[in-house]
Amino acid sequence: MAGALTDLLGEVLVAADGEEVAVSALAARGVSLLKLWNKYRVSNIPSLIFIDASTGKVVCRNGLLVIRDDPEGLEFPWGPKPFSEVVAGPLLRNNGQTLDSSALEGSHIGVYFSAHWCPPCRSLTRVLVESYRKIKEAGQKFEILFVSADRSEDSFNQYFSEMPWVAVPYSDEARRSRLNRLYGIQGIPTLIVLDSKGDVITRQGRVEVLNDIECREFPWHPKPVLELTDSNAVQLNEGPCLVLFVDSEDDGESEAAKQLIQPIAEKIIAKYKAKDEEAPLLFFVAGEDDMTDSLRDYTNLPEAAPLLTILDMSARAKYVMDVEEITPEIVEAFVSDFLADKLKPEPI
Repeated sequence: MAGALTDLLGEVLVAADGEEVAVSALAARGVSLLKLWNKYRVSNIPSLIFIDASTGKVVCRNGLLVIRDDPEGLEFPWGPKPFSEVVAGPLLRNNGQTLDSSALEGSHIGVYFSAHWCPPCRSLTRVLVESYRKIKEAGQKFEILFVSADRSEDSFNQYFSEMPWVAVPYSDEARRSRLNRLYGIQGIPTLIVLDSKGDVITRQGRVEVLNDIECREFPWHPKPVLELTDSNAVQLNEGPCLVLFVDSEDDGESEAAKQLIQPIAEKIIAKYKAKDEEAPLLFFVAGEDDMTDSLRDYTNLPEAAPLLTILDMSARAKYVMDVEEITPEIVEAFVSDFLADKLKPEPI
């Protein structure tokens, strides 16, 4: 094996012919399995991810659906297909009319994975209906595609009756499953926003909709540095996050902190994007509010501000740099040391 996966695992051989795999070699080489969780953004178990061993790139995130839908391996190696190919076929409107999926071409698309039985889904749908209306009234070419996770067709019909957009027919379970596989859906509600070519703009459409009620920033291209809020705090569970805590009583403090971190975040994001990989860190600035206080309490952080941290919730680990002044050089060295495994974690 070569490439990124080898860098992560060392020279661990995985046999396809049933030969025993020396998993103990991982521990012997001091490789943390949690690095695999973070690299491939695993947020729940069981998860099965198929990887190209020569590059370490993800072939398919939702392997459990693959082996359910294709037990004979007829579609092997299960690589990603274009959205237009996966979605191809008839779509529904809630008045019973049908249209071909080709009608989506040239529009930004929100692929909405949701279900009536899920309370957060119903809450998001109410907000999303208004966002959809505002975007359409602004003259933007935008459509939403509902991919149901309902447990019956009656539930689907009841839920879909509230939606002004289109849906994959509930009876087309194979196509719904392929869309779940394409985007590696691990939970609902999930809103993935695509550009007019079918490429992903953001997987965090839910957060963007809730943070931008007036839809002024549509189509919600990702920001290198986010201000930590109640609605985007869920992203702290998706992998290691750099969080710079500041004193928000100073109105300019949060913006200055963002400007300090942003060049470093952009550099990291660009480096991994060039390798067609997700960045290993998310970047946040946190002010002073109830949510931030709860986060400090949960992670047992000191009350200092500014306070530079990296929080890894899945590993229940934190890395803390408590200094009087945070400079770009300090942030860059802190990030570099973390990525090089030079920092000693403290337990959360």
